[in-house]
Amino acid sequence: MSDAIDGQGHEADGVESDAIARWYVVQCKGAESFRAAEHLANQGFEVFHPVLEVQKKRRGKLAWIAEPLFPYYLFIRLDRIASNWRPIRSTRGVLKLLTFGDEPMAVADSLIETLRRNASPSPESETANVYFRAGESVEIIEGPFQDLKAVFESQKGEERAIVLLNMLHKQQRLEMPIAQLRRSQ
Repeated sequence: MSDAIDGQGHEADGVESDAIARWYVVQCKGAESFRAAEHLANQGFEVFHPVLEVQKKRRGKLAWIAEPLFPYYLFIRLDRIASNWRPIRSTRGVLKLLTFGDEPMAVADSLIETLRRNASPSPESETANVYFRAGESVEIIEGPFQDLKAVFESQKGEERAIVLLNMLHKQQRLEMPIAQLRRSQ
């Protein structure tokens, strides 16, 4: 009888679903999502904190830096019966659990699985990451130097790249559209 109500006003079937671990959203204090994820994990919680690697200038040079996909949020897996929810609010970096009214908001497992699957794109996907790392081997896929191998040196703006190409027994610096490059296999 799925519409049965127990003595506490909950559906009898709801008790069973409360014992299933679900993902919830934790709101973090400004720029503290990495700290919150670390401290929650140290307490034994299962945490998912999706990050992106982005290129930024640091001390005048481009560097790869991990940044949160959702800057003020991370996900935590809890069940409503066995998990101890109390320490979450007092964890360093945590502001609160997101709620709808008084109830914590569960996130669909399929969303977390999709985020995990897409968090690290496959290397054979050409459009997965248009940025290259300095020193990485690249192949020129169109233009006058098509099918030649080069070494990525740096990015110049959003659409241009500087590569090193071996020509005439010497490495030559060439500037070209970044769209004409792909990772060398």
